[in-house]
Amino acid sequence: MSETELTRKQYDDKYRGESYFWTLRPSITCFEVLKRMPSDRPLKLLDIGCGEGRNAVFFARNGYEVHAFDISGNGVQKTKLLAEKVGVPIHVFREDLNQFRLNEPFDILFSTGVLHSCDPSIRYDLFENYKTFTNEGGLNVFSVFVNKPFIPPAPDAEANSHQLKSGELFTFYHDWEIDWCVEEIFDCMSSGIPHQHAINRIVAKKPKSQPAIQADAKQQAPLNF
Repeated sequence: MSETELTRKQYDDKYRGESYFWTLRPSITCFEVLKRMPSDRPLKLLDIGCGEGRNAVFFARNGYEVHAFDISGNGVQKTKLLAEKVGVPIHVFREDLNQFRLNEPFDILFSTGVLHSCDPSIRYDLFENYKTFTNEGGLNVFSVFVNKPFIPPAPDAEANSHQLKSGELFTFYHDWEIDWCVEEIFDCMSSGIPHQHAINRIVAKKPKSQPAIQADAKQQAPLNF
């Protein structure tokens, strides 16, 4: 079984059942989006690795046009059910971030605790794709796990966990305005076993001199809802 298949199975198992593995509380990084780009006009947002939908639904409730994907079919289904329960529209589909590439522009790209699953050999190309298909003045708002030698691997680490180096995330945005960047170490109980994570968070704004590429509508692949 490949790393991707193992990771999909891990998350399908975590997201099985009615309870929410990550709870329904939105990530603290969501509020950085609201502060910097409130939905007082139509804004299109993509949640990369949406899990069970806690952040995607939060954004939809706050007026954003939300698209979201996750590697777990159970996660996608629970995101749909949560959106229906709350009464907000979300375009959600199943995809693997190592394979999926954007071909239409977004105002905001958002992801938390997911991008370490990207194969390091394609990491640069992935971020270039995300930057290319971000509208000018738009935001990339990411939180990624980083490696610290004094923090052991999490007991429930994914099969394809490839943590970034401390500060590596920020280097991908050397040509953008970095509005906010922090490094944090926090306690976690996601596996039922106390452990810690080190995480880098960034809000990067695309300069208005760098417009997003507009894909030809005839060439756009339909989203797999």
